[in-house]
Amino acid sequence: MLMNYHTITLEPMMTSRIARKPAKIAPNVTNADYVPRRQTRAFAVSYDVKQEAGSATESLESSNSPPNGLDIEDVSFGTTSSRKRKIDTDSLPIGKILRSYAYPITPIPADRANIKSEDIPNDIKSKDIPNGIQSKDIPNGKVKKARRQPAKRIVGDNGQTKLEPPTNWEEIYDAVKEMRKERLAPVDTMGCETLAEDHMSPRDKRFQTLIALMLSSQTKDITNAIAMRRLQTELPSPGLTLENILAVEPEKLNELIYVVGFHNNKTRYIKAAALVLKAQFNGDIPDTVEGLMSLPGVGPKMAYLCLSAAWGRTEGIGVDVHVHRITNLWGWHKTKSPEETRMMLEAWLPREKWHEINLLLVGFGQTVCLPVGRRCGECLLAEQKLCPSAVVEKKGSVKRAKREVAKGNGG
Repeated sequence: MLMNYHTITLEPMMTSRIARKPAKIAPNVTNADYVPRRQTRAFAVSYDVKQEAGSATESLESSNSPPNGLDIEDVSFGTTSSRKRKIDTDSLPIGKILRSYAYPITPIPADRANIKSEDIPNDIKSKDIPNGIQSKDIPNGKVKKARRQPAKRIVGDNGQTKLEPPTNWEEIYDAVKEMRKERLAPVDTMGCETLAEDHMSPRDKRFQTLIALMLSSQTKDITNAIAMRRLQTELPSPGLTLENILAVEPEKLNELIYVVGFHNNKTRYIKAAALVLKAQFNGDIPDTVEGLMSLPGVGPKMAYLCLSAAWGRTEGIGVDVHVHRITNLWGWHKTKSPEETRMMLEAWLPREKWHEINLLLVGFGQTVCLPVGRRCGECLLAEQKLCPSAVVEKKGSVKRAKREVAKGNGG
């Protein structure tokens, strides 16, 4: 026995081919011909509306809409012209149904529909606007953003080119330092510089710093700290030393550092680096950037950070993904790799800040300017309009205020 389907009549939409020939897209089907794949919200809402209206089965002009149970996702549209057209969704009754279902809004009377900005009280204008952003900064519903002020190349009279710092870099730097004082980041307590054991000899402490840096690639600080702790406690006494790394079986070493990213590759790099240290550097780590970069698995970032942490010499900036990402968000430069970012920063950043900038921005990237889900509402740079990439509400605040005024006036 076939069930009767309730149907609705769609108003004519646009003059496109799809609108004029809907029968070719979704012809009438019976229950025997088609079993709904799922009941979507569009189906449920349209069915309830027709039931409440008491509409019986109505005839369609060759069926102007998909049958009940057939959602718009289920319609197989044929190939259309490559020219894209804007579709007036307001002309679609099902669109009106869905919008009223998802966002029920009381209609505003015609005499109050056009409300000017000056008619909105100040206390309502500022409602729901993020901290540090004033209503005067929202012309036509758009928030003013900071302008990018990158470092500029200046050619001197002698023909030499130098890089002029971004004009507001000191304001940004100081604001980040203030925010870092208020929040403790994982790098502050579990960073590579903090993981070497104090009771070990200076040579063994330098070796542990190198191993911590080699493990840290593509690995969170807390995970890196766990792996380092296992090496320090589960290797034979006295723990994590060059001699024990040379003696341990690769399988056992891989097991101890299993939690870090790319542990298989890191096992090979650590074993190979240990052999190089014994054969070429008298069992100690190199004291130059070139020597450190000659070790398997060690790149510029690790080399500069290791030289600074292990030997106390800062000869370059250790640029990791946080430093690279955040400085590009600030508009200081447009670089495609951490190494390119390092060269750009070293061209103008004062040398006394080369060591601290990595710790500063890594912690900032872990607590406020996260890779995913940046907390711009909690950032001083967004509040002071210093960050051109700040994500703030651009629309909605003034519109909500208009609705509240209309309702307050009896709408």
